[in-house]
Amino acid sequence: MKIAGIDILLLLPIAALYVILLIVALVDLVRNWHVRKAPVVWLLVILFISTFGPIAYFIFGRKEA
Repeated sequence: MKIAGIDILLLLPIAALYVILLIVALVDLVRNWHVRKAPVVWLLVILFISTFGPIAYFIFGRKEA
């Protein structure tokens, strides 16, 4: 199946990895909610800054604990 010349089946593994990364970041944030500085800000970063939000959380946000 193609949309705008891009085969959708080729994008499924990338989308699956993104969803897994998003879920893992959210679970880690919730488990360490009381330890994190500004957890609400990290929640917004993870949810609204697309792919780079969860990556930024794992690089910078986990160091706060």
